[in-house]
Amino acid sequence: MNTHNPGDFRYRVRRSDDSSVRFDRIPVSVRTLSSNTLFQGEHEIGIEHHGALYRLKITRQGKLILNK
Repeated sequence: MNTHNPGDFRYRVRRSDDSSVRFDRIPVSVRTLSSNTLFQGEHEIGIEHHGALYRLKITRQGKLILNK
């Protein structure tokens, strides 16, 4: 299962002078919105994306589900 972690890091390959490969951890900058801001007390919202309507829902267990 994928979960969002604000401390998430992505890896970038860096080659050093001795031809060995090293992976550097670099922070990912992601615009973050609170689910409270998005849902404003509702349990479902619609998202229009390239002409298609998606529904983002909060489940009874408090998880998010995105359906087309």
